[in-house]
Amino acid sequence: MNRKWWHDKVAYQIYPKSFMDSNGDGIGDLCGIISKLDYLKSLGIDIIWLSPVYKSPFVDQGYDIADYYAIAEEFGTMDEFDELLAEAKKRGMYIIMDLVINHCSDQHEWFQKALAEPDGEYADYFYFRKGKNGNPPSNYRSYFGGSCWEPVPGTDKYYLHMFAKEQPDLNWENPKLRQELYNMVNWWLGKGVAGFRIDAIINIKKNLDFPDFEPDGADGLAGCWKMVESVDGVGEFLEDLKKNTFQKYDAFTVAEVFNMKEGELAEFIGDNGHFSTIFDFSAHSLSMEGHGWYDAPQIDFKKWRETVINAQLEVQACGFEANIIENHDEPRGVSRFLPKYAQTPAGTKMLGTVSLLLRGIPFIYQGQEIGMQNAVWNSIEEYDDISTKDQYQIAREAGLTDEEALEACGRMSRDNARTPVQWSDQENAGFTTGIPWIKVNSNYKSINVESQEKDADSVLNYYCRLVAVRKSPKYKKVFTYGKFVPVYQNSDTIMAYYREYENQRILVAANFGKDTVELQLEHPVRGVILSNQNKVEKPEQVMILNSCEVIVLECGDCKAIGDGVFGSGEHVND
Repeated sequence: MNRKWWHDKVAYQIYPKSFMDSNGDGIGDLCGIISKLDYLKSLGIDIIWLSPVYKSPFVDQGYDIADYYAIAEEFGTMDEFDELLAEAKKRGMYIIMDLVINHCSDQHEWFQKALAEPDGEYADYFYFRKGKNGNPPSNYRSYFGGSCWEPVPGTDKYYLHMFAKEQPDLNWENPKLRQELYNMVNWWLGKGVAGFRIDAIINIKKNLDFPDFEPDGADGLAGCWKMVESVDGVGEFLEDLKKNTFQKYDAFTVAEVFNMKEGELAEFIGDNGHFSTIFDFSAHSLSMEGHGWYDAPQIDFKKWRETVINAQLEVQACGFEANIIENHDEPRGVSRFLPKYAQTPAGTKMLGTVSLLLRGIPFIYQGQEIGMQNAVWNSIEEYDDISTKDQYQIAREAGLTDEEALEACGRMSRDNARTPVQWSDQENAGFTTGIPWIKVNSNYKSINVESQEKDADSVLNYYCRLVAVRKSPKYKKVFTYGKFVPVYQNSDTIMAYYREYENQRILVAANFGKDTVELQLEHPVRGVILSNQNKVEKPEQVMILNSCEVIVLECGDCKAIGDGVFGSGEHVND
C-alpha cells in the first residue's frame, strides 16, 4: 500500500448551520467557523469537512444546491470562504467540501431551463420520462418517502428524484453534464480545497429502463435502492470522475457509499480505488432493519462488536475506511450505541477510545468531543428534518400513538445531531445571540465546551489526550498502519483489539458491561498509554476492568509481529 499524505490525519465534521453563529441571526456561518479554528487545532484536528455551504433553498439542509459556485448568504461570502481556507492553511489544516452531484436543487439554472423546454438540451441533464398508463414510469419510493417521480408541468412526462421532489437527479449518462460537474470540482480544487466528502454517490448509476420491483410497503411502492442494487457499471463513472478531477490534485476523498456489491471494496478504496476512503456505516446499518424507525432494532452489544470487528478485518486487506460514531445524518452515538447506564462521561470516553484507535481515518463530528447527546423532543413541530417528518407519518400510519411515534423519532432523528454546538452555559449555549434556527439541547448547562476546558478530567480534555496519543511520534505508525487483531471475543461485555506494527503491540480493551471483568493478559505489559479512569499502574498477569472502563496498554514480546504487514500480506512502502 502506497503511503499518502492523509493516512495519519484526524478529521472533524462541521455542520455549519449549527456550529457557531457570528452575527446573531441564529444560523452558524463561516466567520463562526474561523473563530473556532484554534479550538479545533488544540483538539488535534488536521482535516475539516464542511457540510454544504453552497447557495441553496435548504429544503434538505443545503444538500439541494442551487449554485455550485456560490456560497449561501446564510453562511457568508466567497471572500469569507477564502479567508477560512487561508486561516486553516496557516494552522496546517485542510478544508474539504461536501460534493453533492447525484442531484441538485430544482432552483438550479439547469433544471429551470429543463422545465422551460422539456424536450430541449437541459432536459437531458435530468431524467425526464413519459409515464405508463397514466402512472409514473416506475414504482420507486424515494429515500424521503412517496414516489420518486414528479410530473413535469404541462407535459405527460415525469422527472426522477431519489430524495426530495425539490432534488432532481442528474443524468450522468450525459457527457456534457459530466463535464460541467468536472469543471466545477476542479474549480474548487484550484481554489485550494484539499478534497471532498462525496454524497450519495452510488446512486449516480441508473437502470435506464427503470423497471418496476416487487412492492415492499402498503403504498405499493418499492425502495429506489433496489434499482441501485440491481444495476452494474457505476465504477466507470467513478473512475472517469477521479481521473478528470481528484487525481490531478492528489485530493483526499471520502465517499458516502451504501449498497456496495460484495467483493467491490478494493475497487473503491484500494491503491487504485475510486476514492481515498469511504465511511464505515456497518454499525449504523444495524438500525436499518424493520419497516421504519418505529420498529428499528435497538443496538445489541455483541452484534455491534461483531459488526465492527468484521468491518475492520475486511478492510485492512485493501485500504482504509473512515470511522465514525455519528454524523449529521445519524442520532448522537452516545445515545445510540451505549446503554443507559453507560451514557456517562466514562462511557463516552470509552466509546471514543474504541472508535478513534481503530484502523482507518477517524472522523469526529462536532460536539462528539464533549459528549453531546440526543435532545428531548416534545412534538413533531419541533423538528426541522424532512426525513424525520416522513418517519413520524410512517409510524402513525403503522398504528403507533403520537407519543410512540415521537419516541421513535427522538431515538433516531437526524435533528439530534443538528442541535447547536454547546459552547458554554450561557443563553443558547453560547451558539448565538439571536434565536437559534433549531432548538438548543436542554442539557447545555451541564455539557458544554467552556466548562469542560476547565475540567482536567472532562470528556473534551480526554479527547485531546486521545487524539494526541494517536498522532504522537511514538505511536503514530502503529495506529495508522498497524494491523487490527481482535481479542477476548468470548467475553459477553468486552470490546478489545490489538494494533500491531513492526515491534509494537498496543492493546485497547473496554468493558461495556455493568459488572467488573477480569481478563488474563496474553502478553507482558510495558506500560499504560491511556486510561479513562486515570490508571497509571500497569497490570501484570490479570487485568481488571470496571464497568465503562477503557485502557490502552503497550505490550511487550513483539518480535513476532510482521514488518508493517497488512491483512493482505503485502508490505507498506515508504
